[in-house]
Amino acid sequence: MRTTSADVVVVGGGIIGAAIAWRLATHGAAVTVVDPAPGLGATHAAAGMLAPVTELHYGEERLLRLNLASARRYPDFVAELGADVGYRQTGTVVAAWDAADLAALRDLAQLHKSLGLTSELLTARELRALEPAVAPGLSGGLFAADDHSVDPRRLHDALLDGAQVVRQPVASIATGAVTLADGDVIAAGTVVVAAGARSGQISGGPAIAGLRPVKGQTLRLRSRKPVIDHVLRGSVRGNPVYLVPREDGEIVVGASSEEAGYDESPRAGAVYELLRDAQLLLPATLEMELVEVSTGLRPATPDNTPVIEAAGPGLVVATGHYRNGVLLAPITADAVAELVLHGRMLAEVSA
Repeated sequence: MRTTSADVVVVGGGIIGAAIAWRLATHGAAVTVVDPAPGLGATHAAAGMLAPVTELHYGEERLLRLNLASARRYPDFVAELGADVGYRQTGTVVAAWDAADLAALRDLAQLHKSLGLTSELLTARELRALEPAVAPGLSGGLFAADDHSVDPRRLHDALLDGAQVVRQPVASIATGAVTLADGDVIAAGTVVVAAGARSGQISGGPAIAGLRPVKGQTLRLRSRKPVIDHVLRGSVRGNPVYLVPREDGEIVVGASSEEAGYDESPRAGAVYELLRDAQLLLPATLEMELVEVSTGLRPATPDNTPVIEAAGPGLVVATGHYRNGVLLAPITADAVAELVLHGRMLAEVSA
């Protein structure tokens, strides 16, 4: 057994843990990230939508405020990183599959207006003008100019570039120390638990009421040239689906949502359902190469709002980001840095 030390140990090397470690390092802290497979959980499966407007659900106004605050940070966040992370500020198109979907979009546009958000209803002709490759016969849609996207894998790599990473499972946490599975100990002034859906399973770690895993599956398709310019979303017979384009012709299709405990095995039915619904919105997907099937566990809380708080002396927790982990990375990193370095919470997080 050997003992090393750091100012801060971040337990969990997904997008949230990586962003926290990076932000603390920019403030001069010596940070060690501990994760047996950093970035290969929910981050690996994430599509990278930055969508506070089109991800809005009724009753989630507090989460909306947090999402908007983080979205406002994204341009400076990416610029400070100084790396190409696939940040696309092209907006999001939501297509209505039928008249019922169009009526729901009208209601959503009214909710947006009541909350001071910007969105624009589209006629069928306007929808096709924005995205000529969508399926014929779609009845209209909605455009959210401020909902963007990023490549989570490239973002994650940039955040961990040059970081001190220990690729070991954590056996236990105690005040001022993290014990690894091989018996080594890392002493630290602060331990930050950012292990996603498994944050509440670490011996000696924080108890997180109501935290649960929600399995999500995404697909990666590839075409010889880009087919869509915007993130394309829709609901097909009540099933939500989205397609997130990359500059190189890749499209990420997502995402299933299953209450399956900690089972991360891919499900053939979910692949079929995603492909079926994607091609009903964008027929060109039928001719694309199927490159990858990814599965991850989203960390969900009862109200879908993340848990970012001091959990005891020298212990901070940051988890429960559910559908918005990539979007909330900048503000979570800033909030944890404020807690660790100054002992106070950001007003935007505590509001």
